[in-house]
Amino acid sequence: MQRAKISVIGAGNVGATCAHWAAAKELGDVVLLDIPDREGVAKGKALDLACCGPIERFDCKVIGTADYKDIAGSEVVILTAGLPRKPGMSRDDLIETNVKIVRSVSEKIAEFAPRAKVIVVSNPLDAMVYTAWKVTGFATNQVVGQAGALDVARYRAFLAMEIGCSIEDISALLLGGHGDDMVPLPRLTSVHGVPVTDLLPAEKITACVERAKAGGGEIVKLMGTSAYYAPASGSVQMAEAIIKDKKRIIPSAAYCGKEFGVGGYFVGVPAVLGAGGVEKVVEFKLTAEEQKLFNESASHVKDLVAVVQKMFPDLA
Repeated sequence: MQRAKISVIGAGNVGATCAHWAAAKELGDVVLLDIPDREGVAKGKALDLACCGPIERFDCKVIGTADYKDIAGSEVVILTAGLPRKPGMSRDDLIETNVKIVRSVSEKIAEFAPRAKVIVVSNPLDAMVYTAWKVTGFATNQVVGQAGALDVARYRAFLAMEIGCSIEDISALLLGGHGDDMVPLPRLTSVHGVPVTDLLPAEKITACVERAKAGGGEIVKLMGTSAYYAPASGSVQMAEAIIKDKKRIIPSAAYCGKEFGVGGYFVGVPAVLGAGGVEKVVEFKLTAEEQKLFNESASHVKDLVAVVQKMFPDLA
């Protein structure tokens, strides 16, 4: 039986850690790709990771490259390429820079891996998922963004710290955009079936939500660079669900037409991930307050997409 192939575009901290998690989970052969100027970085990290195989006991090939021909036949492509926002850089500056990068990468994905499911991690996430979708011309089920898996993981981790229980027993859900735009759903958060509202006072739950919203910023303040372990872990969780056809319900930036009244945008919602990529958006009834917050979050996504369309009219 031929092994699956997972290609990771971008050999920075997030990309290299995606390759690490994918190899450690033995999801398939891994390709770590970067631009020609950084080919040595991609090859070096891939070689270093490959040498872990005998110790960690994973049987898969790990290669580094700058040649997009090497991603041919990929079942999943994780797109991490892009620049982080730097001091003094406006939101629009970041969008313009990263749209150009994601556009270039997406053209190559469409050329060399047209059947792949694409998981976008680049920021600003909602705008980059839209860009990848428009440029590749892929069906909406083939393109998805990673943010919800990360945000929910942070939320669950902080709740477990407060409660003093295993994170495995916490089930939670968040909707909407990444960071400040996320919509918490404490009424749907439970600890082995027990509503979290029965275990923690409202102010403690709110504090966990706020910490999850600011989780990335907290890490940047501590170490001076963006998080990468958890974002990569969330990306590989999604890749595993697709490669193994697990039908996992994972919060993802998925295309919503009539779902939740979004009207044709990629927004954070619970989605069934399997061999078909995004196989279904899971709809459920929101309270009036939740719907209001979700609508606000979705409106910010629409604003980001509008900026992309204004800068690059051919992507409208």
